[in-house]
Amino acid sequence: MATSVLSLRMDEELLERLRHRAAVRGMSVQDYVIRTLTRDDFDERFRTAVEETEKLHGFT
Repeated sequence: MATSVLSLRMDEELLERLRHRAAVRGMSVQDYVIRTLTRDDFDERFRTAVEETEKLHGFT
C-alpha cells in the first residue's frame, strides 16, 4: 500500500485535545486522526450504500 504525506496546521488547543483523546486510547495522534478519518469515510460510504439499496428496492 502506497502512502502519502498530509501536513496540517492547527492551533495548540486542538492539538492538545487530539493528543489527549489519542492517549486515552493508547494511540499516537497520527493513528488517532487516520482512524477517525477512516471511520468517517466508512460511515459515509455505508450510508450511501444503504440509500442506494433502499432506492433499488423501492423503500424510499
